[in-house]
Amino acid sequence: MTDDSASGFRAGRTALVVRIPEAEPVVRGWRERFDPSARAGVPAHVTVLFPFLDASRVDASVHAALTDVLGGHPSFDLRFGKCGRLPDVLYLVPEPDTPLRRLTESIAARSPEAPPYGGRFTGIVPHLTVAQGQEDTVLAEIETGLAGGLPFTSRVSSVELLVHDGTRWRERASFALGTDHRPTAPAAPDPLGGIAP
Repeated sequence: MTDDSASGFRAGRTALVVRIPEAEPVVRGWRERFDPSARAGVPAHVTVLFPFLDASRVDASVHAALTDVLGGHPSFDLRFGKCGRLPDVLYLVPEPDTPLRRLTESIAARSPEAPPYGGRFTGIVPHLTVAQGQEDTVLAEIETGLAGGLPFTSRVSSVELLVHDGTRWRERASFALGTDHRPTAPAAPDPLGGIAP
């Protein structure tokens, strides 16, 4: 949720994220100081889709569609071994990032009214934000401080739905990824034809 400032956190806003608990010992102190989303209750994560549908639209049919689409993706491992930069942002680079891109693309395809980052950016850059809105000298200092905690790995087996309640982000649901790694398994038909509005 890198592009969002604390002023953009409003009641009913939702996000789909992958929690990275292994990152917490490395990034927690930096995120609490330099990432507004951490202060608003968001754990260390890689965003899958933000903003998602307004919370008032996330009903049983949307839960069923997310269960279906995410269950069709296998669990995977990520390695975080280096930092990257976006304008005014320092982040950890997840490798490989292809499984994360596929998650984003598959959900966005099922819910075209919720494009990644509201359609503001043309590409998808999976990342774990550590700091944002800081001068380059501060970001360089943080990057140096992170070096001793890298690399680490994380197993991704679910995607969480977070909802902003007007004060903090809260987890509303967790959707398991599949565990079947056989590439020859046929794809299941889409019984919903997309996420219902």
